[in-house]
Amino acid sequence: MKGFQKFLIQGVCPAVAVLSVLAFSVPNHKQNRDDQKPNIILIMADDLTMYDIEPFGSKQVHTPNLKRLAGEGVCLDNMFNMVPVCSPTRQSLLTGLGPVRNGAYPNHTMIYNGIKTLPTYLQALGYRTAIIGKKHYAPESAYPFEFLGGRDGDNGQGQDVDLSKAEDYIKKSADKPYFLMFASNQPHEPWNRGNQQAYNPEEIKLNPNMVDTKLTRKQMAKYFAEITYLDSLVGVCLDIVERSGDKENTVIMFATEQGNSFPFSKWTLYDQGLRSGFIVRWPGKIKPGTRNPAMLQYADITPTMIDLAGGDPKKINTGSKDGNGNTGFDGSSFKKVLTGETNHQRDFVFAEHTTRGIIRGSDAYAMRSVRSAHFLYIENLNSESLFKNTVTNGPLFQSWMTENPVRAAAYQKRPKEELYDVIKDPFNLHNLAADPRFKSVKSELSSKLLAFMKQQNDKGLATEMDALNRQPKHQQKD
Repeated sequence: MKGFQKFLIQGVCPAVAVLSVLAFSVPNHKQNRDDQKPNIILIMADDLTMYDIEPFGSKQVHTPNLKRLAGEGVCLDNMFNMVPVCSPTRQSLLTGLGPVRNGAYPNHTMIYNGIKTLPTYLQALGYRTAIIGKKHYAPESAYPFEFLGGRDGDNGQGQDVDLSKAEDYIKKSADKPYFLMFASNQPHEPWNRGNQQAYNPEEIKLNPNMVDTKLTRKQMAKYFAEITYLDSLVGVCLDIVERSGDKENTVIMFATEQGNSFPFSKWTLYDQGLRSGFIVRWPGKIKPGTRNPAMLQYADITPTMIDLAGGDPKKINTGSKDGNGNTGFDGSSFKKVLTGETNHQRDFVFAEHTTRGIIRGSDAYAMRSVRSAHFLYIENLNSESLFKNTVTNGPLFQSWMTENPVRAAAYQKRPKEELYDVIKDPFNLHNLAADPRFKSVKSELSSKLLAFMKQQNDKGLATEMDALNRQPKHQQKD
């Protein structure tokens, strides 16, 4: 190993060390299985901004395994989550439904009774389904995964996930296709993994939406170290698939989830909160080293997996009726995007966020957004209130208040409407909502957003105020 790489990866997880010495042979799945349905592995990061990995442009963070995955697959450059916090993001992905429609729209939340989820669909198509790592969904009974272990959250002590159990699971699936979700805890705060000395805070280049303070740089260095640690786990997964003997029939997907936990990212509807890096490798079906600009949403992922598994997502009743009386998914399969047959899927993507019921959140600060390829429009339904969350109560935000109070205040106090040209202004710094030149743009996007909210059964402020009823911790005990 070259000296610099060794320096970066020092302290990498025990799973790497254990698996690197494992040597065994497994049956050739292709020879033993009757069907040729692809295995599917979904690797999900936790609070990772897409620009902070090499496949999506980072020149600062060392991510060789993600670079390798991208070189063997396709990078989807315009994937968006529908709600920029962990639990609702995962549940919109696993239901194929928007967060208000499925009921899981505040953080630490649950879907409505009767809604079906990805493991149910894939099991009906003959798949084994398992998850390892962070779950963060509810109720458990709605997600009938085989749980392979791991924990929600990581205190940096011991091993938070044992990927050798993922390898055992794959070995046991020799006669049946499988879906395996590895939901990592990294690079979520408190940034306690990886080589903390690998990145020099003084040399870090900050994006223009950040305030340059000593603490910002120190925290970014720790965050970068944990990204490199996460990358090592991705490498473990890639090596497991290599050893399985079934690489050619295994689809690997990697998602960055929502953005990191610095201000103007996670917890917000700005591009850094909603835009998600997504990489897919499928040998023989996806052209290596390609990119596709199609606009996609996390709600499209479950229908796509059903399509890959041989099902027809258009015929499925999700167990939820939308505001127009339909029971199908909010998303649709993007298999043709993966195979390069098209570079278009959607004209608009939508999102929501609520602070009600989140840790240290505002009593109610509802936000809704719609984005085209050119513009992002946000409505702050409680703009007269102060936006608060765990970020605004931390020392980093206090350092921003001291260094640049105007910029920091923009995080907490926003106008009712925001409009950004995402091509000229990718970090959403210049609000065009009051500019008369963009009146027609704003009008069109506002109309699209209202139609989406109706379809989602989203009643705006009334939905915000009902958020506590969607969190298990507020449910009455028998």
